[in-house]
Amino acid sequence: MTDDTQNASQGASVSLALVGSGGAGVMTSGNMMLEAATKAGLYGLMTRTVGPQIRGGEAAALLRLASQPVHNVNDIFDILVAVDWKGAERFAAEVPLGPDSLIITDPAAGDVPEILAATGARIVEVPLAELAASVEGGRENMVILGLVAGLIGLTEDPIYKIIDKKLKKKGEAAVTASRATVHAGFRAAEDVTSPVKLAPAEEEGKDRWLISGNQATGFGALRGGIRFVAAYPITPATEVLEWMSPNLPKVGGTLVQAEDELASINMAIGASFGGRPSLTATSGPGLSLMMEGIGLAVASETPVMVVNVMRGGPSTGIPTKSEQTDLNIAVYGLHGDAPHIVTAPTSVEDCVFTAQWTVHLTEAMQTVSILLSDQFMGQASAVIDPPANISFMAQRLVENEPTEEYRRYAVTASGISPMALPGTPGGQYTADGLEHNPKGLPSTMMEDHRDQLDKRDRKVAGFDYGDHWADIDGDEDSELVVLTWGSTTNAVREGINRLRAEGIRCKLVAMRLLSPAVPKLFDAALQGAKRILVVEQSHSQQFYKLLRANYDMPGETRSFHRAGPLIIRPGEIVDTLKSWRVQ
Repeated sequence: MTDDTQNASQGASVSLALVGSGGAGVMTSGNMMLEAATKAGLYGLMTRTVGPQIRGGEAAALLRLASQPVHNVNDIFDILVAVDWKGAERFAAEVPLGPDSLIITDPAAGDVPEILAATGARIVEVPLAELAASVEGGRENMVILGLVAGLIGLTEDPIYKIIDKKLKKKGEAAVTASRATVHAGFRAAEDVTSPVKLAPAEEEGKDRWLISGNQATGFGALRGGIRFVAAYPITPATEVLEWMSPNLPKVGGTLVQAEDELASINMAIGASFGGRPSLTATSGPGLSLMMEGIGLAVASETPVMVVNVMRGGPSTGIPTKSEQTDLNIAVYGLHGDAPHIVTAPTSVEDCVFTAQWTVHLTEAMQTVSILLSDQFMGQASAVIDPPANISFMAQRLVENEPTEEYRRYAVTASGISPMALPGTPGGQYTADGLEHNPKGLPSTMMEDHRDQLDKRDRKVAGFDYGDHWADIDGDEDSELVVLTWGSTTNAVREGINRLRAEGIRCKLVAMRLLSPAVPKLFDAALQGAKRILVVEQSHSQQFYKLLRANYDMPGETRSFHRAGPLIIRPGEIVDTLKSWRVQ
């Protein structure tokens, strides 16, 4: 039994890995398991690890189920079930096992890879293929579904409900075969001793959402007012577009699949110039291509939101794995002085809020925002409680009745000038990438350049970001603080909660606003800190260096970092902080 299972403050949880080559159906089993757990009143998180192949190759569905909300993976997997071992050694490091873990393998699949067997996990053979063949139309992934459900204490009823829902269109024969194969898996589980069982849920989860980070980002953007999207598909951001494509028309919006990323950003700029809050979604290679267009939007003060779902880089990098290494290009990638907004959600659930908030910032300040999600968060599916709909009052400042002396880029105290929409009588102005005077006419005069630079910087630096700039948790006056951002947040949060249960005071500051810098808010959050640990998934310490460049760190500061694809786990945070306290 894992430490987390014994930790009453976290609630009982179980971590599962379903392994098989592409086409074996382990992702289907994982998704159905997660949905069945939802019906049983549980919470859960499912991530996936796949190879770079277009088809086939190694694949694993990684789940964590619990009676309380979960937002990150645990330190150790309790149960691993394999349909086959093709390429399994390639993701062994992503599926850590221990002596208390259980590996279930089909003897027909061959020996367990040495790298997994060496963990000391208990190995049990179950004839998965034979059980599937005993049912006409049976499949091994359905045997696994029943087997794992039985091992962790789920009943057959929620599994059958999911089968009926998912396979209804395939006909009665498919439903009957899947039910029978799942039942065979439940029967097989009776002969296997499970390392852990889930505590029963206290209530049904009928009102909970099952949603991915990419879907949540799309929903939050739509809720924030986005009504035009232009984008080109790219892993791992494509699901943002797939979700928005059928849902935008329901609120009068439009999505266009452009021919490339250059067209995408410029279409979004054009739609926004016409008065439609606009968005494009991409990943690192696409963001690189968009930089010139993003600079145009900053210079012309045309609000555009860019969702960047990060993956391992540089270049094509590792499209199917996660990394937090687009931070530098998001903050510094534009040429010239080009103030803009960079935000990052802290969880699948927070993707809804942060996307909605980012739309608000974009429109209110008439600038560009780049929201940084990543593969782990974007393609993870989570069971969450319905997020609150927080209303943001500020909208784009529009000039509906321009005077004869209308100045689109008037120098104002706030830095925000009224924007006349096309077709507004008297509201004509030039909006291009050239520096300009307050009327929008191109200018090379030093005074105009200085005034417009000051104006664009002032509206971003002086905006009231409120409490949303960071997610702050833990002991308010703790001398020990962990600074992090993005998808590493909840591993840090769980690690801090474990320490607090042991009487070690600690505080989490997960920054949702990465740029511009907000020194007053930052200083208040770190008041009294004497030891600061900066946690990130970056080989070159991009977040650590960003902090040191923009803020005065009040105490001794250390960096805990590594490149992808191995995600950071809560136990690593616990060990690092304990070691630091002892020294």
